[in-house]
Amino acid sequence: MSVSQVAAAIQTQSKYERLIARAAQLQPPRTIVVHPCDETSLRGASEAARAGLILPVLVGPERKIHEVAREHKIDIDSFEIVEASHSDGSAAQAVELIRSAKGELLMKGSLHTDELMRAVTSSSNGLRTKRRISHVFVMDVPTYAETLFITDAAINILPDLDVKRDIVQNAIDLFTQVGLGTPRVAILSAVETVTSKIPSTIDAAALCKMADRGQITGGLLDGPLAFDNAIDPQAAKIKGIDSPVAGRAQILVVPDLEAGNMLAKNLSFLARADAAGIVLGARVPIILTSRSDSVRTRMASCAVAALYADARRRAPVLPAA
Repeated sequence: MSVSQVAAAIQTQSKYERLIARAAQLQPPRTIVVHPCDETSLRGASEAARAGLILPVLVGPERKIHEVAREHKIDIDSFEIVEASHSDGSAAQAVELIRSAKGELLMKGSLHTDELMRAVTSSSNGLRTKRRISHVFVMDVPTYAETLFITDAAINILPDLDVKRDIVQNAIDLFTQVGLGTPRVAILSAVETVTSKIPSTIDAAALCKMADRGQITGGLLDGPLAFDNAIDPQAAKIKGIDSPVAGRAQILVVPDLEAGNMLAKNLSFLARADAAGIVLGARVPIILTSRSDSVRTRMASCAVAALYADARRRAPVLPAA
């Protein structure tokens, strides 16, 4: 293995670790953990707290939470617990704590994602802002030198152009505010030329023009780009695409949820990538973890959210809807 290959391997192995190490140096954000009533979610919050990434407040049935902690030998003695009788009640109570400025982050526990998001997106007492809510996978792909963001693969099913604008801006804001620099943003489609037969190519071209006109800020956009010429320099060269983004993308914006979900899972299961998850566009960032996540992935999700929360302390937050 050459020196450059060794260096690339070290860089790849340390993508998440660098984020975790930086977040551990900050004041841990007060994090409302919603219904942590199984081992996975309770241990995830405990381990993140022990690493100095978050300060958990557990919301849920106190008796059940203590039973899980005793059964699995998880130390929660120092954590505040806010009583809620069931998962829907936990979600509502957690959102109310955020609305009352008693937390900087939300973290999903053992309830279903749609239960949590129903409370978050409530028009009367949720956490909506003027920005559309969207999800970002922060992926550590062993075969790719960059930390790779994929959006949106979990919230918006068939986003129109206006929603895609917010999806792109949310991802750019996250990338820049966690200290990763100015992102190279690839707007993906099946091909790299604009054609009326593939509507996502038209949206991609429009998003790039919106960036030119200041409607999207903070990133370098190019699109439409097919997946290969977005992430592989040689593929981009063969197609004659000359741009600062092609072949070196850091944010991949997918046409719809189906495409994004399949892309993220392909990378996870075929390339053995880790996929940390965070929801943006609400009043606070929301940490979404899966029961199948590794400890490292859970830590990375908390680290990214903690870095973002720290940046938000020093900048205006999005206005409420």
